[in-house]
Parts: sequence; C-alpha cells; structure tokens
Amino acid sequence: MKRATLVRALLALTVVALSVYFTVTTSPRLGLDLRGGTQIVLETRDSPTARADREATDRTLEVLRRRVDALGVAEPGIARSGDRRIIVELPGLQDPREAADVLGRTAQLSFHPVLGVAGEDRKAEKAGEGERVLPDESGQRLRLGPAELTGAEVADAEAQLDQQTGGGWFVTVDLRGRGKDAWAELTGEAACAQPGDPRRRVAIVLDDRVISSPQVDPSVACDTGITGGSTQITGSFSQEEAKELALLIDGGALPVPVEIIEQRTVGPTLGAEAIRASAWAAVIGTALTALFIIAVYRLLGALAAVALACYGLISYAALVALGATLTLPGLAGFVLAIGMAVDANVLVFERAREEYAARRGRSLRTAVTEGFRNALSAIADSNITTLLAAGLLFFFASGPVRGFGVTLSIGVLASMVSALIVTRVLVEFAVARRTVREHPQVTGIARVGKVREWLTERQPDLMRHRRRWLAASLAAVVLAGSGIAVRGLEFGVEFTGGRLIEYSTTRPVDPEQARSALADAGFPRAVVQSSGDDDLTVRTEELSNAQEAEVAETLGELGGGVEKVRDELIGPSLGEELRRGALIALGIALAAQMLYLAIRFRWTFGAAAVVAMAHDVLVLVGVFAWLGKPVDGVFLAALLTVIGYSVNDSVVVFDRVRELWAANRRTPFAQVANAAILQTVPRTVNTGMGALFILAALAVLGGDTLTDFALALLIGITVGTWSSMFTATPVAIELEARSSAPPPRRGGKSSVATLSRSGRRPERRKPGDTGAQV
Repeated sequence: MKRATLVRALLALTVVALSVYFTVTTSPRLGLDLRGGTQIVLETRDSPTARADREATDRTLEVLRRRVDALGVAEPGIARSGDRRIIVELPGLQDPREAADVLGRTAQLSFHPVLGVAGEDRKAEKAGEGERVLPDESGQRLRLGPAELTGAEVADAEAQLDQQTGGGWFVTVDLRGRGKDAWAELTGEAACAQPGDPRRRVAIVLDDRVISSPQVDPSVACDTGITGGSTQITGSFSQEEAKELALLIDGGALPVPVEIIEQRTVGPTLGAEAIRASAWAAVIGTALTALFIIAVYRLLGALAAVALACYGLISYAALVALGATLTLPGLAGFVLAIGMAVDANVLVFERAREEYAARRGRSLRTAVTEGFRNALSAIADSNITTLLAAGLLFFFASGPVRGFGVTLSIGVLASMVSALIVTRVLVEFAVARRTVREHPQVTGIARVGKVREWLTERQPDLMRHRRRWLAASLAAVVLAGSGIAVRGLEFGVEFTGGRLIEYSTTRPVDPEQARSALADAGFPRAVVQSSGDDDLTVRTEELSNAQEAEVAETLGELGGGVEKVRDELIGPSLGEELRRGALIALGIALAAQMLYLAIRFRWTFGAAAVVAMAHDVLVLVGVFAWLGKPVDGVFLAALLTVIGYSVNDSVVVFDRVRELWAANRRTPFAQVANAAILQTVPRTVNTGMGALFILAALAVLGGDTLTDFALALLIGITVGTWSSMFTATPVAIELEARSSAPPPRRGGKSSVATLSRSGRRPERRKPGDTGAQV
C-alpha cells in the first residue's frame, strides 16, 4: 500500500510539473471572438466544365472547410457571401500566406499512363485524342494518356517519413470504390513495359503539374498491377511540401476555381469588457464551488478544492500543448467542467461516508480506500461513455462540434487524473496523520449528512408511483414540443445566414462602443469587428433597408460620419454538410454509448439512459423555443454538454442499481432501483449544487454573451437531475418487467450495498449509524 501511494504521488507530481511547464512556456491560441485573426475573401470563377453559381459556391465552401480543419485551425469562421464569394476567418494562424496558398489551390488530382517522351516535333506531341504533354519533376516532357482515375476515388492521404531507407518524405494514398480496380489496371498495363522504358511510368498530376512519375516496381506482374488500392507518391518532398500535398489530396478538389481577392486582419468579435466580466464570473463561480465542497466535506473538501485547482491547471496545459483554439464558449465550458469535476470527488467521499458509518470500527484510511475502490466503477463507466461520445464527435464531425469533442476529451481525462490520483494522494496523506485520526469529525466523512439521514429515516418509496413520474416526464416533453411546433426555433446567423455590412467612419470607432450602441438601438445580436485599418464590419440577421439605415445612423453618431463600403448577404457558417455531419456523429455516439451500457450493464439500462437523454434534449430545446432564445453555436455547445451530463447522471444511478441487485438477487427490481436512487441522492444534490454555483455566476456576471449559455445549462442540469431518477429509472423498471434476462451475479462489492425487507421500516438509529442501509 505504501508503494502504491508513493507511485501515485510521483505520478501526480510529474503531471502537475509538466502542466506548470506548458502553462508557463506555451501561449494559448485564442479564437476569433477573443483575439480576432486573418480574414481571406475568395471568389469562385467559372471553369470550362462548371459554372460558379450559388450551389457550386456552397460545395466549394465545404471543401475549404475540410482543408481548414486539416490545417489544424479549430473554430474557423467560413460563410458564403453573396452567390460567388466565400469569407474565411482563421484564428491564431501563424502563416497566413500558407493558408492563402492552400485555400486558393483547385487541387484537381488525376493519374495518367505515360505514353512516352515528347520529341521535338510539335505535331507528334499533339497527336492522339485526349493526350497531354507535361514536364515531369526533372523537366523532361512526357506524353500522357487520358486520366484513368481522379481524386474523387481517393479515400485518404497522409504524409509519412521513410524511416528505413532515409529516403525522405512521401505521401501515401488510399483509394476506394472503382479506384482500386482502376489503379490495378493502370499499373498492370505499365508493368508490361521493360524496366527503364518511359511507358513503365505512371504520372500523378495535380493542377496540371506532374508531381511524381514513378516507375512501376519490377516485382509487379504484367496485367496484374498493384492491388489493394494503396500507393505512394514519391519525390524530393520536404516535410512541409509532403504535408501540404497530403492536405490538398485529402481535402478534395474544388468544384470550381477560386481567386483570393482580399486578405486582411480582423479584430475580435467580443469586447474586452465582456471578456473581463466572463473571467470574473469564472473566478467567483469557482470560488463558490470550492467553498461549498469545503462546507460539506470539511478537510477532505479542502483537499478536493486543491485537486480541482490542479484539474484546471492540467486541462489548460493540455489545451495549449495540443494547440487547441480557446473561444469564450469553450472557456465557459472549461470552467463548467471544473464544477462537473466535483462529481468524481463527491462519489468517492459519499462512498467513504457509507463505509465509515457501516463499520464504525474501521479506520479513516480504510474507509477512504474502500470509498475510492467502490466509486471506481461509477467514475470509469460515466467517463468512458463521455469519452466515446467525444471521440466520435472528433472523428466524424467538423468545425465547432469537432472542437467541442477535443475540449470534452481533455476535460474528462484531466478529471480522472485529478480525482483518482491527485485527490487520493492528498486524502491518504491527510488521514494517515495522527491528529486527523484522533479527530475524525474534521474529515467530513465521519458524518452521513443531513440528506442521507433524512432519507434513511423516512425511506420514501419513490418508484411506487413510477408511472406517474413517467407521465410527468411525458407531459414536460409534450409541453416543450408544443413550443417547437407553435413558436418554432429562432436559429442564429450561424444556421440561417444574414447580412454583412462594412462601414468606413470619419474618425476611429471602438468596436466595443459600437456593440453597446447597436444593442441599445435594438440590435443586441449584432457582431461587430474592426476590419483592416479603420473600418467596422457588422454581421447580423437579415435587415430591412430601414433597419440598415438605423445601423448606419447609430455608427455615424459615434464616428462623425459613415460610408458603406460593402453590403452583402451571407450564408450560414454552420452549413448543411456540417450540420448533417454533426447529426451523424451524434447518432453514432449515442449508439456507441447505448452499446457500451448494454455490454457493461444491461440493454434495458442503455435504452433507459438514451430515453432520459432524449427527454432532456427535447425539454431544453422546447424551453428555448417558448422563450424565443436563439439556437446558435453557443447553444449547440450547451446542448452537447447537457447530453454528456444526462448520460453521466444516469450511469451513476445504474451503477448503484447493478451493485445492489447483485448483492440482493431475489429482491424485486423496483425495490432495488428505489434503494439505489435514495443512496445516490446525496451525490446528485452535491454535484448539482457544485455546477449550479458556477452557472449562476456566469448567468449573472457573464454579460449578454454567456447569459443564454448559462441559462441553457441551468435548465439542462435541472432537467437531467430529474430524468436520471424519475425518467431513466422508471423506464428501466418497465423494461426489466418485460425482460427475461436473469439478475446480475454477485460482484463482491462492499457490505454497504444492502436492502431492508420490502415494506419494513428500519429501526431508528443514531445519526452516525444510518449510512449502511435504506
């Protein structure tokens, strides 16, 4: 035990030291809302095969979004402006010229057979229908046949370093569909030529330039070719050239050519005052959360507060080390995660309370050890389900949804490190002190708490009326759904598009003053940025001409005079393909969570957790519909957070159900479920209170920017707490009544997982003895 404690202490010290190092030495990459960035305006052009209409521009926008994601720029702003222009805003980009070069490339990839070396006779060069003459990497002019396959058949491309031969960088290309057969046919035909013959080569052409024309290896058989659908593009590539080539191939070809018509620096979309107010809200909310857990758990609560500070440090260091882009909603979610990280500590402390109360003769150290051991399964299951969702959102989604997956993954991993390593090291050190052993009441686990004491004395049978709870949940869904049907959803500019107007003022105008003035004039959702030298850009929902004139008049009062430089309609920054990808990713994530819960628990538990999650989402969206609040990117982040919280809450309850049922296999399932709810209520209350302190601070002090975000999470957490007890559990009971699967086997859990007989009230005990039974 001493060796294990020492290993944990060294591991905790190492993680914290590395976090301090990255925090001090690495600057954060701030998003468009906090620092601004580079704005590139592109215009689509007609090509011989396609017209640059609105549809082609929208398809071009989605290809550009994939390229931006491959550049490593998180949370970019990409929107169509008019029918042929695309505005790309890139936060924190180190080399705007690189971005402009990559975004402007058409990237038309094709694979051609080499017919021979072009001679001096120009007529011979042009002979043959569909033939082309292009110089290869060395400048030798090659006669190329028609393209056998194009970039449309490319599934993936990746830059790699030849570790074995030291031959430099190359690009691996994986083909799909008919591309596999076409590649085998192309290379099989080339393999019929003798080694050294130019016809044994295959030309890989990108934007009318031969980037590589390798010979087919002598080991490849004639008419058989290279099978398997994978190949390598070799050449004298540097690391940067190989990565750029892989990026262009993987991102896909542009449907039509684009031309960069403007590139400038833009300011942040939020003012310094809003950022400062949000920072104060975060500090106050975190301090209130720390004071709350100290009041509840005393010494161990104080140690948990220290561990939570370490959690914040570890999370932030991981974000900056990975180069993630920090936006204000992301930072708010990061601060909220500090409150949510209380959950793991609360689970451990509540289990330690139960162990200490059940075995009064046990030492504090034994109770703490058992608390960590018994809480491990609930912590692991809840975090694994969240990591499944976060990972799938990262791999299958893009844009802000993908960025949310990164932030969520880091938060979950950092939470586990802080709770299971840092907190444990601090707590085990504290309870080993003689002074603490002699005064166990200072630890906070020597008393069961008011909530548990009341529940144990009263022993309410909540699941007796489970169908009433289900009816109440259904009524809430119907009421919320009627708001969606009657009032509809008010989508933000990110989903619907709007109007982009650029003004030039006589004297410089502070964007923060402009935001405040426009809010007072009736345009609270207007996004104002500095653009170029002295211009202002106003982005808002669609405006009438009279409303636009009012905007110009408001800015003219601040700037002494105003001239409209640009006025265009813009498309949604969260386009149809991104929304579709996000929904697909979310659906896959929910299916994966349900499958995991079915394997780890029972299929009935997984289905009940998904039903409760759907209940929470519908209620939250419906409430926002009734209130007329915008459904925008900030709301999307809040919605994803609520989904994670809902599943996490249900998993904690079901973990206790499984434990109690395994120890009491003959007890009716409804009674087991009721006992599980009563035993987890203290954890639910304390965890919810920890999160509510931070959310209340963000709602009151965070300004207009974060009010809706905090409101959505307040609603979501309240509804999620209800649904874990009064939706998920009743649904599980109803499903179990129709299931023929046997109860789980005894898992060797702690003796605190016991039940009283049905209908029998336990004898009145002293407050310190009531933690063991319900």
